Amino acid sequence: MTANKTRITAVSVDEFILQIDHPTRRADAQVLNDLFKKVTGWTPKMWGPTIIGYGQYHYIYDSGREGDSLATGFSPRKAALSVYVLPGYQDFSAILDRLGKYKIGKSCLYINKLADIDLAVLEELIRAGLADLDRKWPVIAT
Repeated sequence: MTANKTRITAVSVDEFILQIDHPTRRADAQVLNDLFKKVTGWTPKMWGPTIIGYGQYHYIYDSGREGDSLATGFSPRKAALSVYVLPGYQDFSAILDRLGKYKIGKSCLYINKLADIDLAVLEELIRAGLADLDRKWPVIAT
């Protein structure tokens, strides 16, 4: 089996955020970094070249494939902020209904800018997502 491409790197999260070109995206990334650190209590790590992750878990699928992944986090991409808070084991629609403007992917939210959402609701969603993930795969600090 092939190894996961997205792994923890030695790149500095603070340096990565400082190098974000767009000022709004850079400011939003700093706010998200502070929020995720507050909620998780964990030191962020870069996962691959563009994902800022907090905590990790080890998974083993029924197929036998296994690996490690970030427990939660985000990526300040050019098109939108990708926020990884939906492990996919529970319905979070009651929380999402109060979040604000977003699009949803398989395991993440796409947010144009933080001004479009309620950060207190995002905090609630991060906590709920981590608790949900931890019930299936134990989550540890990185």
